[in-house]
Amino acid sequence: MGRDLFAIALFGAALAAAAALMQSGVALTFVMMSLYAALLSQAWNILGGYGGQLSFGHALFFGVGAYAQALGQMNLGLNPWLVLPLAIALGALVGLAVGGLTFRYGLKGSYFALVTLAFAEVFRILALSASFTGGGVGLMVPLQEGAANMQFGSRRGYIYLLLAFVLLALAVTAWLRHSRFGAYLQAVRDNEDAARAIGVDPLRVKLGGIALSAAFMSAAGAFYVQVFQYIDPGIAFGPAVSVEALVGAIVGGLGTLWGPVLGAVVLHGLGDVTRNLFGELPGISMVIYGTVLIVIVMFMPRGIAGCGQSLRRLAGFKERARA
Repeated sequence: MGRDLFAIALFGAALAAAAALMQSGVALTFVMMSLYAALLSQAWNILGGYGGQLSFGHALFFGVGAYAQALGQMNLGLNPWLVLPLAIALGALVGLAVGGLTFRYGLKGSYFALVTLAFAEVFRILALSASFTGGGVGLMVPLQEGAANMQFGSRRGYIYLLLAFVLLALAVTAWLRHSRFGAYLQAVRDNEDAARAIGVDPLRVKLGGIALSAAFMSAAGAFYVQVFQYIDPGIAFGPAVSVEALVGAIVGGLGTLWGPVLGAVVLHGLGDVTRNLFGELPGISMVIYGTVLIVIVMFMPRGIAGCGQSLRRLAGFKERARA
């Protein structure tokens, strides 16, 4: 684990130094949004990659964190720095509630994926109907620029905040790779019955996985509110966030440490290039994600992080075919 932590620290120091030296607003925005996408993907990877529980509705936890962050400031008058851990904790509690309702009854695979999608849609409808969420109009967080209010004067401050979250997510992922709990989580992913036979409690392990995943997803939602100062039910609980999270993890490499970061950077870079070429065409990001996902699944099933293994496997197939 020491090597992983050293690599994570080196990554954080290099990126922090690069952000300090950058003068281009475009470059700073690219780094910020890439880190944001990396946090989404890393959160999904904890449950989907290491836990094997594929979710189509991770926007549920994103939305809970986003609305908690906004409402804590606007309705309760709390400082954003104080609201942030509360929003993350609330997201983790919602994750435990969803996990308790689904895992207890043995839902997994496509059934679990569809149930999470249904939960996200239910929360979207509730947010549309409730008055305290602003309904379809949404909530606009007042502008109170200053580090004390978590509203920085430049993208650089948000990059440092996001970088802290991403480094923490990477450290947790590294811990999952080397800890007993992580071994249990992967054992449940590979064969739940076999894991139960050797004394692992699948329910307890999966609840821990979904709580960790939901906590980081809620942190991303809270960050979104602070940057854009606006949230509505479509943004909070809509499918776009869930798709961005799962595609980044799958493209980068499920169950890997650096895969979600690589996938997020690649997808965000492709998105920027496409927008520059074709403008803001409706649904163009979804087209990109779908195309890249198909290519990755067909030719690099282990994702970008495992492309070396995929290429060696493809070369082996060609050699056997020639023989």
